[in-house]
Formats: sequence, structure tokens, C-alpha cells
Amino acid sequence: MINGSQADWYHVDVMDGRFVPNISFGMFIIKQMKAMASKPLDVHLMIAEPEKYIEQFREAGADVITVHYEACPHLHRTIQQIKATGAKAGVALNPHTPVSLLADIIEDLDLVCLMSVNPGFGGQKFIYQTVPKTRQLKEIITTKNAKTLIEIDGGVGLQNAEALLKAGADVLVAGSAIFKSENPLDTIVRMKNISGLEM
Repeated sequence: MINGSQADWYHVDVMDGRFVPNISFGMFIIKQMKAMASKPLDVHLMIAEPEKYIEQFREAGADVITVHYEACPHLHRTIQQIKATGAKAGVALNPHTPVSLLADIIEDLDLVCLMSVNPGFGGQKFIYQTVPKTRQLKEIITTKNAKTLIEIDGGVGLQNAEALLKAGADVLVAGSAIFKSENPLDTIVRMKNISGLEM
């Protein structure tokens, strides 16, 4: 269904039960998804010590690899490690983490994923502080003349997509809003019509 939809990417949340209190897809599942997916895999590593697994996730089929700022004491090194595999490199920020912490590395990033819920579980309520946070991040990107995409992940749907896009978001991750709707394909079209951007 998603292969035939207007969605641009598959966003795949990898959880280890350590960095977040849940466990989900590993390398084996991503490899199976890659074999069937006709769109890029945007792999979001919600895991501790992601640097130990980056090459394996790339080999499994990740096109974009995003690590959490909070999980990477040597963030620049980890970003360079991702880029060395040929994948695009992203950094995710938890809701409490300020975007200003990325100012010195923003030009090295292909993507910043702003968590608009606390990571670990689907179906949570959107944290509206994400909207001004998106504006702040867009300002940093513009000031540095970077080409970094802003991705919003968590509680995104038709009710807040327009506000996020106006604030500067480029990529919207929608899970429950799509798969719990009566007509997922139609919901994707409606979101795309708001944005004209990627999701």
C-alpha cells in the first residue's frame, strides 16, 4: 500500500529497550523491508551507543541514518561515521533538548529530526512547543547557509501539519495519523496537498 502511495519515505523507528523503554525493528527486519520497499528507508536509531551498529544498519538498507544527540557523546565523529557509509546523516533531538546545541554541527547534517513527543511509543499527543522550536532551528540553518532538512516526528497529523510547514519543517513523519485513519492513502494525499513537501 505504501509503495503505491504518495508518501516519499519509510520512517523506521529502531528501539533498543535501553535508550527508550520499548523494543522494535532490528537489522533483520530492515533488510526485509529494503527488499520490498520502493522508497528510501529513513532509519531513526533510538538506541544507546549507535556508533556500534551504523555500518550494519547501512548494509541492511538504511538510506538515511539518524542518531540521537542525547545518545552520542562524540556526535561529530558519529556523523562522519554515517557519511562514510554513503548514507545521509541525521540527528534527532528529544523534546527537552534545545536546538542551539546543533549550531556548530548543522552544516554537516543532512537532516534534523525534532521529536514532538517523548520517544519510545506511538500514538502520543503532539507537544506544541515543537512549532517555535522548528522556527528556531530554521533560523540556525538559514544563518549558517546549510541545506539541512527539518523533520518532525511524533503526533503529526492533519491538525498540525500546516503550522509545522509554515514554521519551516520539510519532512513530516506520520504514523497513527495515517494507519489509524479510515483511508490511509487518502490521508497521505490530504497531507501532501497541505505540504507539497516530503513526508
